[in-house]
Order: sequence, then C-alpha cells, then structure tokens
Amino acid sequence: MKKIIGTVLSAAVIITLIVLSVIWRGEPFTEAQSRTLTILLIVCGCSIAYCFIVGEITQNYSQMDKLWSLLPIAYVWIIAVRGGMGPRLVLYASIVTVWGIRLTYNFALKGAYRLKFWEGNEDYRWSIVRQHPVFRHAFLWTLFNLLFISAYQNLLVLAICLPALAGMESAAPIGLVDIVAAIVSVAFLVLETVSDRYQWTFHQAKKRLLAEGKTLDALPAPYCLGFNTTGPWAYMRHPNYLGEQGMWLGLYLFAVGAGVASHGIFHMTLLGPLFLVLLFMGSSELGERISSGKYPRYRDYIAQVYKYLPIHRFDPGK
Repeated sequence: MKKIIGTVLSAAVIITLIVLSVIWRGEPFTEAQSRTLTILLIVCGCSIAYCFIVGEITQNYSQMDKLWSLLPIAYVWIIAVRGGMGPRLVLYASIVTVWGIRLTYNFALKGAYRLKFWEGNEDYRWSIVRQHPVFRHAFLWTLFNLLFISAYQNLLVLAICLPALAGMESAAPIGLVDIVAAIVSVAFLVLETVSDRYQWTFHQAKKRLLAEGKTLDALPAPYCLGFNTTGPWAYMRHPNYLGEQGMWLGLYLFAVGAGVASHGIFHMTLLGPLFLVLLFMGSSELGERISSGKYPRYRDYIAQVYKYLPIHRFDPGK
C-alpha cells in the first residue's frame, strides 16, 4: 500500500507541474532558437529512423540505449556553439558531457558497444517486455518499437536538453541560481556515479562467487540475497535513478537563472525533465517486478526501504 500511495502521489505532483509549465510558458523562442531547434529535430529524426530500422533488421532493440548517453552531448554543444559559447551554456554542456562519458563507459562495460555499432548486448529488460501477452502479435511489437523505443525515447532525450536552448540568448550574468543549479546537478551526478559503482562491484563479485560453483543461498552475505544492498543501496532502492532525475531537474535551474522562466520558476522546457521522471517511475516498477520474481528477499527490501528517501536502512535480519 505504501508503494502504491507513493507512486500515485508522485504522479499527481508531476502532472500538476506539467500543467503549470504549460500554462506559464515563459519566454517564447526567438528566431535563432527556433533555427537551432530545427537542427536538433533533424538530428533527432535521423536517430528515430536509425533506431527503428536497425532495431527491426537486427532484432537488437538497444539501439537507443546506446545513443542515450551520446545524443545529449551533441545537442547541448550544438546549442552552446550557436549561443556564442556563453559561460552558462558551457557550464551546462560540460556537466552533460561528464554525465554522458560516465554513462557510455558504464554501458560499454556491459558489452553494449561493438565496432559494428548496431551489434552489442541488448538490455535484458527488452526481452522480458517482449514476453508480455500483448506483444504476441509481431505487429504490436513493431508498433511499440516505433512509437516508444525509437520515437518517444529519442524525443525525450532531446526534451531534457531544451532548458539549455531556453537560455541560449540570455544576457543575464552567472548568478546565485546558476551556482545552485551547478551544485545540485553535480551532487546528483556524484550520487548516480557512486551508486552505479557499488552496483557494478557487487554484481561482479557475485558472478565470481557463482562461477566457483556455489549456489546463491550458499554465498556469504550480502551476496546471498542476490540483489545489492551495499553503499547507497542499503538506504534507497534506486539511488542511481534518483541521481539521474535529480541531475536533469537541477540542470533545468539554469533556465531559471537565465531569466526566461515565467513567475521565476516555470518554462515549457521543464516538460522534458518531468517526463523523464515519469519514465523512471515505469522503469523502476518494471525492475522491481523482475527482481521480486528472481530474489525471494526482495519483497522484504521493498517493505523496509523507500524508493528514493534514505530514511531506513535495510536490515536483512528482519
């Protein structure tokens, strides 16, 4: 019940903010911003076509997963260059670049990239999603690949970068809000980086122990649980997701610092980070269903530890 209430309240807050950002649009795009947006949309459209066509041909549906960390770097530097490489834009683009390099490296560790870019390991979740009864008809899976995997995710990746576009022509100097934006976004990026490192280290150690011929139950704690409860994972079920969402919401504050947000808070480009939060709500639910089916103690973990609030520490003895 706690999980359901939390999900409903989170969705309600996000939807409310989306409505407010639509009502209070903030400063409209100038002609130069509109031309830049056209360039970004062309890149996005090419990526959509590539992901869909190549995914259908190769049956590897992680084409967008491989581009997820690369496209934002291209988008924000296009904006920065066309915006005259102002300090706010360069700072924004630099943070996104560090984020992208980190995420690309992590995905490469999982075997996702090959010299033939369309090859590489597919994210295991797509094979699980394909097993859903609704996708027994090949046409429906193809439609899902087109509309969600290829189109929606590409458009979302573009949308989360648009706060930089909103402030592209701002003459406002770097101020307190920009400093807060940088601190918040970098802090969440650090959380995400640390969480991913703990996750990788845990599962690599578990794999080594299992390769010795031991069963999961025979492994020493905490590996016998099967899922990670070390580092930030002892206090939150998805610290990496929190870091990802928090970083992009923090980057939105640069649009506020640029003085383009209506009422000092809302601009249409807030939609991108908010829809990212909605995406992670679905991703976390899927991941928890998978983990609950694989590991008997995962339901105890859900009962004790909040998804994002580090209030309780997981106690495997309970």
